[in-house]
Amino acid sequence: MATADTMLQTVLREPATRVTLDLRAVTFFDSAAIQAVVRLAGHYPDALTVLPSRQVSRVLEIAGLGEQRWLHSG
Repeated sequence: MATADTMLQTVLREPATRVTLDLRAVTFFDSAAIQAVVRLAGHYPDALTVLPSRQVSRVLEIAGLGEQRWLHSG
């Protein structure tokens, strides 16, 4: 929750054609983080890649976002 907005603002600060969020070391992922990722997915509809940790994957599955094309597990 404390870093979700910082992550979002950091990514949006500079123009980009592709964005990769490496969340493989993340152990806690809450609704603020989900909202930030969903906003990024809207901002970069065909250019976002999220590399999740097991915990992030689980939270996104529970939230109904486990099948999003931007989510790259494995």
